[in-house]
Amino acid sequence: MNTNPSDVASDALRNLTDNARVTTRRDGPPDPNGKCVVYWMQRAQRGIDNHAANLAVAVANELGLPLVVYFAAISNFPHANLRHYSFLQQGLPDIEHDLAQRNITFVMRRAPHESHERLFHDVQAAIVIGDENPMRAPESWRAHLAKALKIPFWTVDTDVVIPSKLIEKAQYGAYTIRPRLYKLLPDYLVPYENPHARHAWQRPKSFQSDSLTDDITKGWPDLDRTVLPVEAWKGGTHAALKRLRHFTSRLLENYDTTRNKPELDGTSALSPYLHYGHIGPQTIALAVQAAAASDPKFQSAKDGYFNELIAWRELAVNFVKFHPDTYDTHECAENWARESIAEHARDERERIYTLAQLERAQTYDDLWNAAQMQMVDHGWMHNVMRMYWAKKILEWTPDIPTAVRYAVHLNDKYFLDGRDPNGYSGIAWSMVGKFDRPWFDRPIFGKLRYMSGGSTGRKFDSKQYIRQMQALRDGQPTLF
Repeated sequence: MNTNPSDVASDALRNLTDNARVTTRRDGPPDPNGKCVVYWMQRAQRGIDNHAANLAVAVANELGLPLVVYFAAISNFPHANLRHYSFLQQGLPDIEHDLAQRNITFVMRRAPHESHERLFHDVQAAIVIGDENPMRAPESWRAHLAKALKIPFWTVDTDVVIPSKLIEKAQYGAYTIRPRLYKLLPDYLVPYENPHARHAWQRPKSFQSDSLTDDITKGWPDLDRTVLPVEAWKGGTHAALKRLRHFTSRLLENYDTTRNKPELDGTSALSPYLHYGHIGPQTIALAVQAAAASDPKFQSAKDGYFNELIAWRELAVNFVKFHPDTYDTHECAENWARESIAEHARDERERIYTLAQLERAQTYDDLWNAAQMQMVDHGWMHNVMRMYWAKKILEWTPDIPTAVRYAVHLNDKYFLDGRDPNGYSGIAWSMVGKFDRPWFDRPIFGKLRYMSGGSTGRKFDSKQYIRQMQALRDGQPTLF
């Protein structure tokens, strides 16, 4: 009996979708007249260690087609400003370089030329592969594209170690999701293959794309340019891998003792790179696991770091996925917190600050002001200070809905790693008790966990931290 080659190809493609990372957004056979496979890169902005890119290579090789990776530099990403776009653009040359090593072409179109449908038409795409992204706006883009396309569209969960769909419902806390994730680690915490594309794409003479090095924001009239880039940070996969090597070789050994000291360089500080997908959590976890395997003294640090990178980070992704309408509002609170918030809604505040005063770090609290300076000037904040920062905003605003709104505004505007599941889950934990438990009842906070400046400042050298942030404001180098 003769086997039709197209049937064999169809079976192979179906096997590729039999993967927990893959979601079929639009089914059907690839366009038989298609000239290439397109990977629309959005969430995972990297050319290596990228599940979506690897799947796209497998599809392209199976179809005997080249692979084109497409990035759209849109001008209206929600709450993005010059700081965010500058960091993002620093990563584009790394993507092009790393993909070229795999015989893959990278193209970028910037607004106003970034129509996805136009790109797919121009290259005659046979099938489109994309990233998963649980955030509200990106998910709506994927849903829209799935309806608009006439060719298959698959998305790949590139941003987590354990595929999100394997955690089938909203999790109450880290203690509920942790055993589920860790049980699956042996199956998913494995090295990447990073396969090469067999067929090179020949760029048509009339094909238009934009420069990766010219300012991608040029001519965007509505972009907020008041938040300037941060010179201390350099975006891109290569910078992320350099920082990862520094962390595993120099910092991991003492992670248990230094991780909660904001005045020290004791954490991985990889969150900006994770946010833009310049590096993936699986790459980080594999490097930390390798370091622990080489020296038993790293084992405790590895366990603590995995709790942050995998348990808490993937809890945040789960939170956003199952609370798409409320993850950045006070309404994501559990019932016990809602009741407590309502009981203390009219509690008198000793001090009330406006959003402008908070933004300019004009409070009586030097420790909080230092944290706000770190956010505004550095684009990042130590996690211990993020918790304290959010708690005090709750204390200094008229009510919790206002507090959450202010915190989300500042988070989205200044942090390089803002506009991210981790940021929203951190605000929810700090301000409405998400993933936490009831504590002793007190004014304003009710049963929400309280943090004071005195107790927080005694856990590390807070005076040194304050001096460092003032030095940063004065233009002196600090920490990184």
